[in-house]
Amino acid sequence: MIWTLGGYFLKRYLLTAFWFFLGVVSIVFLIDFTESSGRFGSLPGATVTGTLALTALRLPLILQQTVPFIGLFVGMTTLIGLNRKSELVVARAAGISAWQFMIPFVLGAILVGIATTLIINPLAAYGQSKALEIQANWRGEARTTTLTVPWLRQISGSTDVVIGAKTVLEEGTLLVDTILIYFDAEGRITLRQDAASAKLEDGYWLLTDVLETRPGEVQKRLATARVETNLRKDFVQERLTQPETVAFYDLFQKIEVARSFGIPTQALETQLHTLLALPFLLVAMTLIAATVSIKFSRFNQSRTVILGGIVSGFVLYVATVLVKAFGSSGVVPPYIAAWVPVVVAMALGATILLHKEDG
Repeated sequence: MIWTLGGYFLKRYLLTAFWFFLGVVSIVFLIDFTESSGRFGSLPGATVTGTLALTALRLPLILQQTVPFIGLFVGMTTLIGLNRKSELVVARAAGISAWQFMIPFVLGAILVGIATTLIINPLAAYGQSKALEIQANWRGEARTTTLTVPWLRQISGSTDVVIGAKTVLEEGTLLVDTILIYFDAEGRITLRQDAASAKLEDGYWLLTDVLETRPGEVQKRLATARVETNLRKDFVQERLTQPETVAFYDLFQKIEVARSFGIPTQALETQLHTLLALPFLLVAMTLIAATVSIKFSRFNQSRTVILGGIVSGFVLYVATVLVKAFGSSGVVPPYIAAWVPVVVAMALGATILLHKEDG
């Protein structure tokens, strides 16, 4: 009986999750398409078809960010629906405890989390990188900030240059809207170059559409310029790669390569642990949903209790995002940033259920 009932509850959970994902995808697509049309509609090369493609590429990343809330609402919706049909009452009358009929929901949350990590995340990483390429191609002469990246400093011979950009493409080897600032031996600025793009070649940066500014001189514009560099492509790729554009399967290798270059890996490690902890975050969301939904109510649940569950889930999500930022910046170890909020939330949810069910 337990296996049959568990399969039925799991089916209900996964079916509800499917409809929630479908609804969220539809809403997010419409909202993001409207926003993208307003942001990029005036850029050279932008078309309605291209905007639709851009929205579709960005969709997995946005969907990945909403998965914790989907897990919370799926758990609440499924349990409230079972309560209204008295199915949970019948299960209790048959001698099945809350801990037994919660197993299918926990299993469903784990399956959704695993699917998000293994399927949605790689799609999100690929889509985000392609979306940035499309935006850069549309921008043309229009200079708009889309992404702030870390600054690079290179010292080649007597040349001391700091390089920054607004958009990173091709894993860091192509910089769009690039700024290069040159310093002399005493730390004074001697030259600034603003380039439409900077492509890392073997031993040099190839700049295009360059505006040179020197102290006390008239600005000069060049079609192209070359800046000698001793930076390797592998190093630049690891230094400028954004964690959101790296698929889960590639994170392990990226971390090892970055360590071999002596590059800080806190952001990549935090992203890795966050994805590993995602199934358990959904479990925590499901336990929070259970604390406000398993109490029998034939016609309607207490609005105050449901609102409390939503607020609790929102607080948990904000806490995970905040602690993740601390982990990415190196304030706390990455594994602590990713796992502590999840473990604490699961412990609190289990404690409340224990209090309600067992006293």
